[in-house]
Amino acid sequence: MDRETLLGLGPYSLSKAEKAALYREELTALTRRHRARCPEYRRLLDALGYWEEDGLEEAEIPMLPVSIFKELELRSVPEDAVFKTVTSSGTTGQRASRIFLDADTAAAQQRVLYRIVSDFIGERRLPLLVLDSKKVLRDRAMFSARGAGVLGFSIFGSQSCYALDDGMRLDLKGIRDFLGAHRGERVLCFGFTYIVWKHVVQALEALGEELAIAGGVLIHGGGWKKLAGEAVSPAQFKERVRQSLGVETVCDYYGMAEQTGCIYMECPCGRLHASVWSDVLVRRPGDFSLCEPGEPGVLQVLSPLPLSYPGHSLLTEDMGVLLGEDDCPCGRLGKYFAVTGRVPRAEIRGCSDTYEG
Repeated sequence: MDRETLLGLGPYSLSKAEKAALYREELTALTRRHRARCPEYRRLLDALGYWEEDGLEEAEIPMLPVSIFKELELRSVPEDAVFKTVTSSGTTGQRASRIFLDADTAAAQQRVLYRIVSDFIGERRLPLLVLDSKKVLRDRAMFSARGAGVLGFSIFGSQSCYALDDGMRLDLKGIRDFLGAHRGERVLCFGFTYIVWKHVVQALEALGEELAIAGGVLIHGGGWKKLAGEAVSPAQFKERVRQSLGVETVCDYYGMAEQTGCIYMECPCGRLHASVWSDVLVRRPGDFSLCEPGEPGVLQVLSPLPLSYPGHSLLTEDMGVLLGEDDCPCGRLGKYFAVTGRVPRAEIRGCSDTYEG
């Protein structure tokens, strides 16, 4: 399938059989492309004993551990073709992953992000309250995953307001002025889970303040490991967010710097959905065989989008369970699943990066 046709598909429009055929073609071609253009990737495939074949099934595509991007410079384009480098680091002192994007890959990922999120909130731009500090956007060439997320979601804003100052303190007056200027309008809020919790929800509670974003929607992702450590469940998070912000809808998503744009949005039924531009497999930790639906295992994520780096088949450090495919009550085709935690002893990392303040 040519690139433009691929990007023009409906986000949740392919059945199981249709998607299997698409991924057989696209992922086999990407494996061949990256092997030819990225010497480090070729050596990894050789070490895995991979022989180039045609028509590989999705589960047969060789996968790389996401941690490999901390160790190697994996790039399938010339250095001068790199348009943007996205970084995602672990705990303090850990080496950062580096994801090299050329202009075509960056544009495709941004376009896909727009198509996926628009399926949930509509195509009309909304007043955007960013539950973060503007300082995450200071370096426009070397983005953190957090900065890339904020910039990516800025395309949904007609006007934007940042809720936190450079010291990560709540700018309550600025927020209220912004909400007052858009009274009666639907407001979109975006932020990373841990930052929303610590610097917005807990800050409002400590001040004894509440916001009234009636009819608003919050989209958030990343940082669940830290909240689990504070014994905060997803249900508790949503309830406290609704009380503090007054939003109507709270929507989680799963995503990572290594496949920017291909996020897995939470539907109204509380399930994370794979779009046509991403897929998920669940593998047993012992031998990496495929799990049955309902059986927990390690998540593998796949995408036909990455052209500039070999990120099309990655083994994550997250545990999850496949819940079903093509039959979610929300009406979206494709797989739906839940993330259940981290692989034991995996370092804490995610879209919220290393922020501990």
